[in-house]
Amino acid sequence: MTRGDLGWSALTRVKPIETLCGQGGAESGLRRVLGLWQLTAIGLGGLIGVGIFVLTGVVAATQAGPAVSLSFVIAGVASAAAALCYAEFAGMIPAAGSAYTYAYAVLGELAAWIIGWDLLLEYALVVAVVSIGWSGYLQALLGQLGLALPVWAAGAAGTGEGRVVDLAATLGALGVAALLVQRIEWGARFNAAMVLIKIAAVVLVVAAGLPHVRVENWTPFMPFGFGGVVEGAAVVFFAVFGYDTLTTAAEEARDPQRQLPRAVLLSLGVALTLYIAMSFVLTGMARYDTLNNPAPVASAFAALGMPWATLLVSVAAVAGIVSVMLAFLLGCARICFAMSRDGLLPAWLSKPHPRFHTPHRPTLVIGALTAFVAGLFPIREVAELVNIGTLSAFVVICVSVIVMRHTRPDAPRSFRTPFSPVTPLVGVGFSLWLLSKLPAIAWERFALWMGLGLILYFSYGRRRSRLAAASCAGRSCDASGAAPD
Repeated sequence: MTRGDLGWSALTRVKPIETLCGQGGAESGLRRVLGLWQLTAIGLGGLIGVGIFVLTGVVAATQAGPAVSLSFVIAGVASAAAALCYAEFAGMIPAAGSAYTYAYAVLGELAAWIIGWDLLLEYALVVAVVSIGWSGYLQALLGQLGLALPVWAAGAAGTGEGRVVDLAATLGALGVAALLVQRIEWGARFNAAMVLIKIAAVVLVVAAGLPHVRVENWTPFMPFGFGGVVEGAAVVFFAVFGYDTLTTAAEEARDPQRQLPRAVLLSLGVALTLYIAMSFVLTGMARYDTLNNPAPVASAFAALGMPWATLLVSVAAVAGIVSVMLAFLLGCARICFAMSRDGLLPAWLSKPHPRFHTPHRPTLVIGALTAFVAGLFPIREVAELVNIGTLSAFVVICVSVIVMRHTRPDAPRSFRTPFSPVTPLVGVGFSLWLLSKLPAIAWERFALWMGLGLILYFSYGRRRSRLAAASCAGRSCDASGAAPD
């Protein structure tokens, strides 16, 4: 490789699909133990959070009215376009890393680094922000039971008088990290149990509310017009992603080519069905303009003389948020593991646990960082970075499907995105539109994070890349990867 090869050609070098497919199994040090239900539960863990009990009512009251169900349908179509693209890649490249790995196979090393660095921030922030939300619901549940944390441990400084640290958020993030260090099936079983609890709670709430639905509450159906329905879709879109977390566990799936595409589509289908059912029942139980409050489902049941629903929603929220924390921390650690294995991050991060065969080092590092942030910082605007990360990954995946159809039409595909390139283009268009709606402060902070990432890549990752080292095999390359002129 000449010095000129360190230019654009080096930045766009791709990792062959055959190499990626050969990284799983015993060579990776990870164990293939996850079945279809466990993978689907990871996706549902990321998809269904406390938003199902809050977002449906708030969007109905402020933007979509009873037509909030249509908002979920529109958002679901857009999210499904990206999900179908994820499913094609998951069946074609059963390797850890999700969008980072797929970008490496199609767009090259620099694009892969950018999306991987992007996802590390997104997933870590989700864990931190959700830990804080989990703490709030846990404290509310404890309050209903007559228990309370000391004031100093009830929240970060600046969130209330006398508060110093959000102890529950800190311990929650650390506890999830400790669980994920153990054998992957232990964490998967715990996650599956939490997912079952929250699905059962949603089904029970829908069943209990159905007899109290009044058709007249659905009139007018679109009080804010169709424009309000579309604006509502932009908001609820962020409740219908999270299935991408299950694709990061590709090297721990028993039959990834068959199970991953099915798990992606199944998790999104179940989540959308529950969101739409909740939307219809909630707006039928109570008028849409009464639902603009932090607990619209609980308040609607309380108005009907059914206060037990408040306790039920709190229990479901606590269980549901734990599974969200687990899904995103699992995904973040495995993306970090994949980047380290490729030489773009320090190699010690890709050394699996000798007994449990899990990526324990990135799990503990990221768990500690998210616990620190969740315990000491009141996260508000920073949470917008989560949306940038997800939507950017969606754009990359949808574009990559189109590119791969032309560059590697011969590659085995256990699942093919239907109606390509129309379906990927729908995903790209909707994601770009939502990106344009994000506030300027989010873009400024995202640019700072990307700047830091590019400095790290050009000063470390580019020179340590294993793909670059492989391309130098048999040549006299210097420390930077270049052959002397």
